[in-house]
Amino acid sequence: MEQTSLTNEHERQFPRVLVIDDEPANVLLAKRILTKAGYDSIGSTTDPREAAKLFAETGPDIVLLDLQMPHLSGFDVMEQLRSLTEPGEFLPIIVLTADITPQTKLRALSGGATDFLTKPFDHAEVLQRVQNLWRTRQLHLELVAYRRDLEQLVGERTADLRDALRKLEETQKHVIEQERLHAFGTMASGVTHDFNNALSVILGFSEIALQELDDPDTHPVAPHLRTIMTAALDGAAMVNRLRDFYRPGGREEPRAVIDLNALVEQAAGITKPKWSSQARAKSIEIELRTKLNKVPPISGDAAELREALTNLIFNAVDAMPDGGEITLRTVEELADVRLEISDTGTGMPEEVRRRCLEPFFTTKGELGTGLGLAMVYGTIERHGGKMEIESEPGRGTTFLIRLPKHLATSQVKAQSEAHAVQPLSILVVDDQPVLCEIVAAYLMKDSHVVEVAQSGEEALAKFEPGAFDLVITDHVMAGMSGLELAARIKEQSPLTPVFLLTGYADTQSDTAPTAEHEGIDQVLGKPISQIDLRKAITRISSDEGEVARAPVA
Repeated sequence: MEQTSLTNEHERQFPRVLVIDDEPANVLLAKRILTKAGYDSIGSTTDPREAAKLFAETGPDIVLLDLQMPHLSGFDVMEQLRSLTEPGEFLPIIVLTADITPQTKLRALSGGATDFLTKPFDHAEVLQRVQNLWRTRQLHLELVAYRRDLEQLVGERTADLRDALRKLEETQKHVIEQERLHAFGTMASGVTHDFNNALSVILGFSEIALQELDDPDTHPVAPHLRTIMTAALDGAAMVNRLRDFYRPGGREEPRAVIDLNALVEQAAGITKPKWSSQARAKSIEIELRTKLNKVPPISGDAAELREALTNLIFNAVDAMPDGGEITLRTVEELADVRLEISDTGTGMPEEVRRRCLEPFFTTKGELGTGLGLAMVYGTIERHGGKMEIESEPGRGTTFLIRLPKHLATSQVKAQSEAHAVQPLSILVVDDQPVLCEIVAAYLMKDSHVVEVAQSGEEALAKFEPGAFDLVITDHVMAGMSGLELAARIKEQSPLTPVFLLTGYADTQSDTAPTAEHEGIDQVLGKPISQIDLRKAITRISSDEGEVARAPVA
């Protein structure tokens, strides 16, 4: 639904906005916010059945759309509006919802939503999101106007003109894709925080239980506890990678030395229960073979590579609906190690093979998100590797992954073990009692004297200059946040170190906490292990020579 006079459309200061919500109060609030900011073209309706007609009459640049409405849901309205737009047109749709579950957000994104506003509305957020999408819409209109001007000036396209149009379309597609990835990343950041809190409990009590065993090296329960701990750490790494997916260059160079053959065996073992049960349920046969040659080690993140290989194995299983054979092969090359994942499945047409690494591209319909292979490709790139795909319909598919060999240099040093420090008096602050309990248990294992508080206000009531050698606080708490608490403590006692525990550690968002925030000496990511906490205390003791110790009663 693009207007015929597009030449100056992108130069308008304010967009045309259409608000669709069955609650009159929500419509009135949205219109007041926009009108006060200078918006002068705002249409609205509380009946979703009128949305398509009003959309065609007003030609809005941005749509604010409620999801839960009688007669027609927001998902139905989105489908109607998309049918009224030109192919390739960028129509920003901001979903208004109180349902912030990942499933709802992912379904909305798949249906064409561009961004989200959570009820109740924040005035500044409404204006900022509308303005950001209007800038993107203006760019789209500018591109469309430029394209049509070229078509009017040149009746028969030359090869140069076709190339210029192709680049414009790629730019437009990239802008739209970035908006969708940004919305996806916002959702992932929230999931990361909550999931890391849950993993902190799993990792913490597993580690404590392991230490309580009579002989952790030989006790029959010990391997199971270590498996739980590994799974918890892998889970934390996975959600962090999900969050990093839409932030290019957001990770440091991987440095761990990895035995690729061992990693392949682990991935094969992890995936076998799922694909073997699927095969039995379908009465088909699937066989997984490994052909592992002697290869040198590589450098990287084992959890990340293991997840990538797991995704490729499950992808191969999905490509063999009638059963078949999967082969995992490792080969040493001149400067790289080559990993091959082959299947005897249906194969891919050339168009699918060429596009299968694009974010959100999927051939699985509602069963696929279109992110699996894109995330695998991102993992390989972050490890300095390359990935090629060989496939033909009816002849199966082979993924060829080349990863650089690990080069041992004098600059690569093993991490030093945390040395013991003298017992300290430590204040632990977290509004979740179970997380307080875990951190306190870690510290008391090292003979530290621990006091706990379950809010920033309670912590301030207990804190006095000289009473504690160290304060460890959670970041996100009800009432006073960890950053606010740290600043208040530093006002009273500037030399008292403060650690911040956060599920957002190592993010690149503007609100992510770092050691540069006032009052924070170290930021520790969740889930945290006892050795990580011990090393952090050792580092601050080493940095300051010796922590200024509080008197112990």
